[in-house]
Amino acid sequence: MISLAGRDILHAWGKFVFTGIGLGLLIGVTLTMAGVYRGMVDDGRALLDNSGADIWVVQQGTLGPYAEPSSLNDNTWRSLRALPGVQDAANVTYLTMQVQRLGGKAGAAASDVRAMVVGIAPGGSGTPGWPPYLVAGRQITRSHYEAVADIASGLALGERIQIRRNSYTVVGLTRRMVSSGGDPMVFIPLKDAQAAQFLRDNDALWQSRHRTAANPAFNRPGVPGLLDAVIASQSANTSVNAVLVRVRAGHDAQEVADSIHRWQRLTATTRAQMEEILIGKLIATSAKQIGMFLAILAVVSAAIVAFIIYTLTLGKIREIAVLKLIGTRNSTIAGMIVQQALGLGLIGFVVGKISATLMAPAFPKYVLLVPQDTAAGLGAILVICVLASGVAIRAALQVDPAEAVGG
Repeated sequence: MISLAGRDILHAWGKFVFTGIGLGLLIGVTLTMAGVYRGMVDDGRALLDNSGADIWVVQQGTLGPYAEPSSLNDNTWRSLRALPGVQDAANVTYLTMQVQRLGGKAGAAASDVRAMVVGIAPGGSGTPGWPPYLVAGRQITRSHYEAVADIASGLALGERIQIRRNSYTVVGLTRRMVSSGGDPMVFIPLKDAQAAQFLRDNDALWQSRHRTAANPAFNRPGVPGLLDAVIASQSANTSVNAVLVRVRAGHDAQEVADSIHRWQRLTATTRAQMEEILIGKLIATSAKQIGMFLAILAVVSAAIVAFIIYTLTLGKIREIAVLKLIGTRNSTIAGMIVQQALGLGLIGFVVGKISATLMAPAFPKYVLLVPQDTAAGLGAILVICVLASGVAIRAALQVDPAEAVGG
């Protein structure tokens, strides 16, 4: 009966192949959706790996710097570096914004790109927060107006970008330096990033100074210079979002984090805890949405297979009746229908795998296709095909052998 099933497929090969291609495109979308989720998880882990930190120190009671806003004084790193078990500590700021492209050597037209602007402390390559490697150009060597960008931003070496009030020249390009949301990173010096994130505009500063000058508490005749000191403090940028801490070899990161929390009164999050925050909290909602889409696509795929196999079965009622008349067992007839359903599923899976592989690079977000998902997808498709063939099998088994000799 294997040859009989094959002959029947060849008899209606056009409908069979085109249905398999349509099913394959649907399977390709399903595999791509799973790849989007895998890519989000990989982006989060790449963000943690590339930061070069073992512990993230943020404002007390927050989950920052990726999940919640956090603000620390920029001299906090000094006290952290003096703690036992701490090898290095460096300030960092994160600000997701639209970065305006001004063009430059690449001749790019003025436009903007969504990016996470990262302020990195002075130190050089190997300092926590710095990009660990470059694919072109060099690292930042000046204290102002230079930037290193991820190639996903579309920026080129020598191109100029505008961040708040200042313009920067792209001197280096890196790869796979993205935020948990997939936005490419742009690295600039810490002082410039502090000004971009925390410095208020001129009108806001003027209004603040005007209110301060009108406050009698700051205009005491016996305390000269008090008003100037208050105004200067309002204009200062002394905040960062987090301090990245690297633990010495032989020390336990959790013990160091507990020490920071106990003595510095700050929230210290280890690598394992930060990964749980990124994947378990930030990506959780997106994972649920993708899971719902996958469930819907699975139901639609089952409906398509069931419909086409049922249609093919109704088209050969007389042939099935003849088989029953000559004594063919019901299990043999059911097996023929299952073979056709599995053949349809295999065609669809091959087309789907090829289409997913071709579509993945075109997606704006990183799509990671892993062999485990491919194997699970193949198994799911085969199970769906077997279950979907049940409708056609039920119709075939109800055929009366007398129809073989009927008019």
